[in-house]
Amino acid sequence: MGEPSDKRPTIDADECTGCGLCVDVCEQECLDLVDDIASIVKLEDCIGCGDCAEECPVEAITME
Repeated sequence: MGEPSDKRPTIDADECTGCGLCVDVCEQECLDLVDDIASIVKLEDCIGCGDCAEECPVEAITME
């Protein structure tokens, strides 16, 4: 697992393919697929580890 940080994921819905890998890797269960697009559903639980961004095969998630 990545180190906690103050950064949070931003998802580019136009780039997301809906593969769900980011959802699977998020240990805090902050992400889910909504209408086949990755979405942040519990931002308050996010620790900013960046695992979701690292796992995304199309680089649709950035940490900001």
